[in-house]
Amino acid sequence: MNLVRSFNEWRRFRETSLELNRLSGRELADIGFARGDIPHIARRASRA
Repeated sequence: MNLVRSFNEWRRFRETSLELNRLSGRELADIGFARGDIPHIARRASRA
């Protein structure tokens, strides 16, 4: 069970990171994020 949960969290982290990295710096700023915030945001989103 933990393996499945870990895999799903990793997958959500990866998808979120890729999606946010596709945004320009201006688009990130518009939503209140900096590029350096992406790993933290993706980690939080993956555990939601």
